[in-house]
Amino acid sequence: MPARILVVDDDAQLRDLLRRYLASWGFEVFVLPDACSLERRLQRERPDLVVLDRLMPGVDGLAALRTLRASGDDIPVVMLSARADEDDQIAGLDLGADDYLGKPFNPRELVARVQSVLRRPRVPHTSCAPEQRPPFRFGRFILDFQARTLSTAGKAFTLSNGEFALLLIFVSSPLRTLTRRRLLQSLDGPECDTTDRRIHVMVGRLRQILEAKPSAPRFIQTVRGRGYIFVPSGEDHMLS
Repeated sequence: MPARILVVDDDAQLRDLLRRYLASWGFEVFVLPDACSLERRLQRERPDLVVLDRLMPGVDGLAALRTLRASGDDIPVVMLSARADEDDQIAGLDLGADDYLGKPFNPRELVARVQSVLRRPRVPHTSCAPEQRPPFRFGRFILDFQARTLSTAGKAFTLSNGEFALLLIFVSSPLRTLTRRRLLQSLDGPECDTTDRRIHVMVGRLRQILEAKPSAPRFIQTVRGRGYIFVPSGEDHMLS
């Protein structure tokens, strides 16, 4: 069954180009001219991924993404933007975008990004059985693989697909130093862009949730010059 992609962009020419190009790669493609009715559309017709333009009149892409994530909707989102500066990319990723592509771009790169996001670990919707691993407990937190939530003292945090995939990698490799390159390859495959800043952004977001003092992390610790290490006990992990 082909993956279903919803393209949301106010540029009619680009919408049509992406619709035809993505369809040529086997995707089932739907389009929207703006983000004003995005939530209603998702309730009526559920795609596997949304390609969302950053700059649109009315409700822009960042506002639409913020609303989705605030409501607990974790649908994968690849954001497009004519603003290619790093701060804007970080803003999109920080709000929960799974990837970010600056305009102009090669449509083949968009296909690669979409395929990469769709490969990431995620709990499927009701058409498939959820992962059956028992909850993982560390510190005061419980990571529920079936609900794909992180909770503590009755408070649940809904993680984006990227954040969940990254935390899944960490909890599956406790007390092992994981380089940024390895983390990116685990998320996106061996052909990933090793200069991608998403790891830095997603680690920062996870630390905001996990750490009492994010500037001095205890669970996801930095191994200087090498990468990160996940310490379930939250104790300081000294490496030579």
